Amino acid sequence: MHSHNHEKEQQQADSPADPVFDSLRKRGHRVTAQRELILQIFRDLPHGQHLSAEELHGALVERGSSVSLATAYRTLKLLTSMGLLRELDFAEGHKHYELKQDDLPHQHIICTRCNSTLEFEDHFLEEAGQKIGARYNFDVVDAQFKIFGLCPDCRKLSR
Repeated sequence: MHSHNHEKEQQQADSPADPVFDSLRKRGHRVTAQRELILQIFRDLPHGQHLSAEELHGALVERGSSVSLATAYRTLKLLTSMGLLRELDFAEGHKHYELKQDDLPHQHIICTRCNSTLEFEDHFLEEAGQKIGARYNFDVVDAQFKIFGLCPDCRKLSR
C-alpha cells in the first residue's frame, strides 16, 4: 500500500500540463518531483530576484527536500542548458540563476559595493546583441548586458 502511494506521487510530479515540463519531456528528460520543485521555487520569486546554488539549496531544504547541494548544482546546469533558466555572473565568485522569460528584461545594473541588482529593459541593447551576432554569423539565443557601479545608497555612504 505504501509503495502505491509513492507511485502516485511520482505520476503527479510527472504529469503537469505545462509548456516548461512538456519541453523537458520532448528532450527526453523526466520531470522529477525535484526538478518540478526547483522550477516552482524560481516561479515563486519576485520579478528580478535571482538565486545562487546555495540559496536554492536553502529554499529546497526549507520546503522539506533532502536534495544535496551537488544535486542542486547539477539540476541548475541542466535546466540552464535546456534554456529554462538563465545563468548570471555578477562577478561575485559564484553564479546566480533566474527563470528565463523572453518577454521580461534581462539586462542588469549591479552595485559593486552592496551587490544590489536592478533589472532594466533596453531594446537598443537587444538589437545591438542581434546585430553583433549577425556580423559574426551567430544565431543569438541570449544576450546579457551588465553595468557595474555604485547604487544611490552606497554613493551617499561614500560622500
